[in-house]
Amino acid sequence: MNSDNTIPYSILELASVASGTTPAETFKDSLDLARKAEGFGYNRLWLAEHHNMKSIASSATSVLIGHIAGGTKKIRVGSGGIMLPNHSPLIVAEQFGTLGSLYPGRIDLGLGRAPGTDQVTAHAIRSDRMQAVHQFPEEVSKIQQFFSKENANAKVRATVAEGVEMPVYILGSSTDSAHLAAKKGLPYAFASHFAPAQLFEALDIYYNNFQPSEYLEKPYTIACINVIAADSDEHAENLSTSLIRMFFGVMTGNIDYLQKPTPMTQELRELAANPAFQRMLKYAFVGSKESVSHKTAEFLKKTGVNELMVASHIYDHQDRVKSYQIFSEIMKELKR
Repeated sequence: MNSDNTIPYSILELASVASGTTPAETFKDSLDLARKAEGFGYNRLWLAEHHNMKSIASSATSVLIGHIAGGTKKIRVGSGGIMLPNHSPLIVAEQFGTLGSLYPGRIDLGLGRAPGTDQVTAHAIRSDRMQAVHQFPEEVSKIQQFFSKENANAKVRATVAEGVEMPVYILGSSTDSAHLAAKKGLPYAFASHFAPAQLFEALDIYYNNFQPSEYLEKPYTIACINVIAADSDEHAENLSTSLIRMFFGVMTGNIDYLQKPTPMTQELRELAANPAFQRMLKYAFVGSKESVSHKTAEFLKKTGVNELMVASHIYDHQDRVKSYQIFSEIMKELKR
């Protein structure tokens, strides 16, 4: 918790590629957002890992983390997350050990077990990944071992990681990871921005089974939400048409670039009200500052999470920056 009794608020950046733009432009905008987020008081900016999706450019997550950290001064930068079954624990430790030395006290390592892509692509990334999925707890422990000073006597070392401060976060979208985060005494981040169904069950498991560790004395939770904030409810609703089309593409397997917003239509409104849509976008807060503030306060009251992370799928970069600015104002005004 911050000393002024405000709740920390952070950004989950997917580096969404808007229609008519390039990944290079997307990376430029991601850095600009991070710089402005520092000024807005955001605690951290995490980059996701996705593959074979033309609408999301955060594929080489650790490379982007270095780019963002190198272009900012104080905001924490990390992975939301590294999908560990796609990678060798040794390589992850070397990459993040390097980042931790380059940007001391500013790098977070969030670890998840989902593929971040379709099964065919997942197999192309790592043919034995299903075996790695089942070994997720052991592979997390391997990474922690590589970062420990005690590993100096091991036959296999990540020398650039040994003794480097690297907070590890367990990411989850179901209850499985809640058990692991609790058992290992690590902070827990839940993907309620796209998988809200098991949020409360997962939080209960984590709180009730948490075992203090050398890393964390008491539970620490982060929940992610979608936010599209604008000067009016109508403007925000129109901006949200890009989000609705994006999620419709995900649900139908027709993933496309983030599309320009349009005036809200009855057809899009009905689509957003569809139960399948609602299951994914239950925590998409769209509206004016007043509207989003009310929904955010209610969410915090119900969940009791320690920190909020925000994803904002907005086509125009300036509209997105404005949304994050409005949300920062909301969080500065909300007290525990």
